[in-house]
Amino acid sequence: MATTLDLNNIITQMETGKQDSVLRALQTYNKEMNLCFTFSREEEQDREHLGELVIDFLKLELQPSCQLACLETVRILSRDKHCQGPFISHSAMSTLAHYAGLVVTSAAEDVLQGPVDGEGEEGEERENGSLEVANKPSPPSENLDLEVNAEALKSICNILLHSETGQVVAADLHLITGVAERLKQRHIPSWNHEVCFYILRLTFLLTALRVDIRAQLAQQLHGVTLLGNYLEDTLNLCWIDTLETARAGSEGIPPKELPPLTRQQIELAMEEEAADYRHLGAILRHCLLSCADGEELNDEFHGHTVNLLGNLPVPCLDVLVMPKVQQCSTESQGINMDAADMLLEFMERKINQGHKLKETLLPSLNLLTESARIHRETRKFLRSKVLPPLREVRNRPEVGSSLRNKLVRLMTHIDTDVKDCAAEFLFVLCKENVSRFIKYTGYGNAAGLLAARGLLRVGKDLGNYSDDEESETEEYKEAKANINPITGVVEDEKPDPMEGMTEEEKEYEAMKLVQMFDRLSRTNMIQPMQLGMDGTMREMTLEDLHNQTHSPVIRSEEPANTDDADEDN
Repeated sequence: MATTLDLNNIITQMETGKQDSVLRALQTYNKEMNLCFTFSREEEQDREHLGELVIDFLKLELQPSCQLACLETVRILSRDKHCQGPFISHSAMSTLAHYAGLVVTSAAEDVLQGPVDGEGEEGEERENGSLEVANKPSPPSENLDLEVNAEALKSICNILLHSETGQVVAADLHLITGVAERLKQRHIPSWNHEVCFYILRLTFLLTALRVDIRAQLAQQLHGVTLLGNYLEDTLNLCWIDTLETARAGSEGIPPKELPPLTRQQIELAMEEEAADYRHLGAILRHCLLSCADGEELNDEFHGHTVNLLGNLPVPCLDVLVMPKVQQCSTESQGINMDAADMLLEFMERKINQGHKLKETLLPSLNLLTESARIHRETRKFLRSKVLPPLREVRNRPEVGSSLRNKLVRLMTHIDTDVKDCAAEFLFVLCKENVSRFIKYTGYGNAAGLLAARGLLRVGKDLGNYSDDEESETEEYKEAKANINPITGVVEDEKPDPMEGMTEEEKEYEAMKLVQMFDRLSRTNMIQPMQLGMDGTMREMTLEDLHNQTHSPVIRSEEPANTDDADEDN
């Protein structure tokens, strides 16, 4: 970190106004501070003064080398969240936008006349004195020095990240309009990766931090189509059929066999926020089936693809199964299931990793759930992979290494979101049929979802699903009568603990149990509950406990099990 003496010397050189002196001083400062991200509070005022001088200097006619040095200094200084003052005025932001190639619209002209809240008279003088420069149209993007352009974009990103006032000024200046114009210029061959990346990063920050800017981009500037086209160009796609893509020059090669995408393509693709939904869905399907260079980057790329797919309207998810079946495709009932198969692999990989399941697993789990809910063929394919016909009835549903076992284990996960999503996925694969759900998971594991939905006494289908015949294995049919519905497995017969006891002794033991429950209930150690006629749980009173001891056998009011006649494969 530069000493106070060094910083004062740089300020002195700046005050001379000579480009050569300023260039040498700033280059020295930039070289020494390039990797600095923490700053001394003692030098805060000096850094602010330096920032003011640099911004004022940028308003002059400068050589490209001097422009670059000034903007590098702004980038470094704007890392300090306590020294944003010189950069968050309308005048300063307009100057940076000029160098970034972002056109400041005339709608911002009136706000340039006054300071932002918290700015003093000095700031007002700077703004009034620079009005002519601030309102000057930005040069065409293709004529800008790319290094200068990139440094200005980085500086604006830093300011937006650290300053709420800067965000307000960016909205006042309609920076998103200039960003949209730059996104339309994606075909300019002279653009390098760094410029493209930071334009997208700026788009992300503006829309993530300001709801009004997000709405402006989506509604007024057609951001959906704009970003979708940008993503399509980044991946170099062509359209070989309606809503079916291929990489340009490789139309006959399956995405899985294409060369890995470069890191630059991945970084640009992952910056996208939204696109025309069905159009974007087809592009994202291509991303899902493509691979990146390296396992870690590939996992990150697919993770962002899944996150964006999960934000598409549910009816648009059918684009995942629209492409025709190819020779190397995963096929089910004549439907291309490449995307569903890849999502399933991605989901299982995240389960196996077991790290931050809420952030990494839930997007793919929710996406598969919604796809299975609305698309019959997808549900049947997923069910064949996740819930194949039962053969092993000696092990509990949560014990084992199959995907069903892993998902059932998640149904008792400590994180309620993970638990609920895993149960919901399996419930949908069971066509929301309670008996079938219990069959594959066990009543103990299923009770949480069933209780939350008031389905503990309901045995009918809830969703709008097709009626297909059950396909049970011989092993399951033979063991069905001996399966414990609570655990979901065949258990060895256990001795009757009340064998040999008289009726009086049984009643005596039952009353002891009632009294123990009563004591625990009175001391709030437990709260006995009872299943109501509506399928929900309600508080159990002492009278209920007494009735249970005299009428322990509760007849089931559920209809006969009819799921054997309508379960699909």
